[in-house]
Amino acid sequence: MANENDYDGGEIKILEGLEAVRKRPGMYIGSTSASGLHHLVWEIVDNSVDEAMAGFCTEIQVTVHADNSITVVDNGRGIPVDEHPIKKIPTLEVVMTILHAGGKFDNSAYKVSGGLHGVGISVVNALSKRVVVQVCRDGNIYEMEFSRGKTVKKMEVVGTSETTGTTVSFWPDDEIFETCIYDFDTLHNRLQETAFLNKNLKIVLTDEREATPHVEEFCYAGGIIDFVKFLNEGKDVPEAFKEPIYIEGKSDPDAPVTKMGEVEVSLQWNSGYGENVMSFANDIYTPEGGMHLEGFRTALTRVINDYARKQNLLKEKDANLTGDDVREGLSAVISVKLPDPQFEGQTKAKLGSSYMRALTLKIVTDGLADYLEEHPKPAREIVKKAQQACKARNAARKAREATRRKSLLETASLPGKLADCSVRDAELTELFIVEGDSAGGSAKDGRRRDIQAILPLRGKILNVERVGDHRAFSSDTIQSLITAIGCGVTTSAGDGGDFDITKARYHKIIIMTDADVDGAHIRILLLTFFYKYMRPLIDAGYVYVACPPIFGIKVRNKIHYVYPNGRQPEDEILRDTIQSLGLNPDDNDEDGKAKDGKITKKRKGYTVQRYKGLGEMDPKQLASTTMDPKTRILQRVSIEDAVVADRAVRELMGSEVGYRREYIEKHAHDARFLDA
Repeated sequence: MANENDYDGGEIKILEGLEAVRKRPGMYIGSTSASGLHHLVWEIVDNSVDEAMAGFCTEIQVTVHADNSITVVDNGRGIPVDEHPIKKIPTLEVVMTILHAGGKFDNSAYKVSGGLHGVGISVVNALSKRVVVQVCRDGNIYEMEFSRGKTVKKMEVVGTSETTGTTVSFWPDDEIFETCIYDFDTLHNRLQETAFLNKNLKIVLTDEREATPHVEEFCYAGGIIDFVKFLNEGKDVPEAFKEPIYIEGKSDPDAPVTKMGEVEVSLQWNSGYGENVMSFANDIYTPEGGMHLEGFRTALTRVINDYARKQNLLKEKDANLTGDDVREGLSAVISVKLPDPQFEGQTKAKLGSSYMRALTLKIVTDGLADYLEEHPKPAREIVKKAQQACKARNAARKAREATRRKSLLETASLPGKLADCSVRDAELTELFIVEGDSAGGSAKDGRRRDIQAILPLRGKILNVERVGDHRAFSSDTIQSLITAIGCGVTTSAGDGGDFDITKARYHKIIIMTDADVDGAHIRILLLTFFYKYMRPLIDAGYVYVACPPIFGIKVRNKIHYVYPNGRQPEDEILRDTIQSLGLNPDDNDEDGKAKDGKITKKRKGYTVQRYKGLGEMDPKQLASTTMDPKTRILQRVSIEDAVVADRAVRELMGSEVGYRREYIEKHAHDARFLDA
């Protein structure tokens, strides 16, 4: 038996071919959850889009088959099939089976591309139990088949073709992924976004999992202009801003290849308070921005201030408008194309190519300055809106400062009836935000006083999506929340402000509301507040929703609790639970009223109580079902897709009623846990 302390050459494992990908899939696709599963599609589609950006592809078809396999078809040039000069095997096989093999390393085959690391399609191959590739090229149709990264059918000619293109069909490996079921909305949103960014590129999404296949087609002649209009759907756009501003430009023709780039920007203001600026590099969404976003923001602030000074709209004594002021109510898309983008990390969340800052700054400065000179009426409205935002920002700052002063004065008795915990280590402590004094009383009595704090809220908090920062921070309830949590707030744009996550007094902030419609409404109002002003708390995994039971089934002297699962209607869950206890759910019901006035259903051998409010449970029950870390169910709040989340908050919590009506009509059949 080898000594466990031995460490020699034999301990060093060499992973051949694509074994490394299968061993550590998270390094290549982020995770093996649903997001990683969908990442496989993006890798293939991105290759087809690269062909479109190179001018060779006009249509991409994505099909979800009944068995959740995916087929992606494009009419590009087709993956090369000739013998690779070094590997002496078909180039198609090289691309499919060798990790760092691609046509995007030397800028000769592709001037710009999204997939730069040469890992895309080979990773899909490694993580699929089956892959079939067909290439139409040179008048023939070539086919190869693979399984879990290995070739199982050598390349052969299976037919003739007058067109060119590549067809990739793959079956994700259920040994790797937690789920192999594709979400239509996720595919829809990303493919629509891709079509916006590539003017006149036709993308067709077909879902064959329904009896009648569901087909969506995307093609936008206006490109990112249409994208900005889409972002502003459901918002009030003043007449002066009806047509989005469009700016484009590129580097000097004689610039070195390493400094080449194209910049495309579209922007449009609405009457709201939030900022929705999306940045892309070679069609890759950069949620953390980077150099192109910095250049855009600097140019925007500088040009609007210069114009305001020149037109005497800002007096000599007036301070300059800030970036937050000029971007209030702004929807914008920044799309840059460059030969060799440097991203910070494999996930490509932030563009690091420093020269793109100067290029974007110059192009946006020149383009926006010309626009403002040529369109004096919208220009004045832009300045006027920014000045109003400046006044509101100062009012919000004063409200925040008042909140901070108040919190300093109230250290002995923290705000809003907060019952604090005795432990001061934030990593160990929890804050329960509870609906009403009744539930608050039960929660206070049932909690662990050392680590659990209780903050009861009276009534429904302000819908912060409909009001400006100054209104939100003037609300007593919101002031109580801000003071109790202790980390400050961001601006409505999600950055700036005085937010500091290290000052959060609790690392678990748990929303605990009744299991009825009012409770759900309060829950979504609170989540809207956290999303808008404390989003880093959500990103850090600090925000949770408590899941109280909806029924208590009393058999003899023992109560069995029934919890919602998000998949079944309440009555189905109840029946299943009763049956699992060996009882008959179909015994004749008889309405009865207990001594305390609570409505119950009397059945043979058991009684069922519906818990509509947390206050209906005594402290011991509430603690054991909803608060005790050993027995409770918590749902961590997370944001899978920032774009979709932003749109959902904007549309469903904004002032336009039509979007909520449309959503309810569309999803009514999926509704769960509504009051009887």
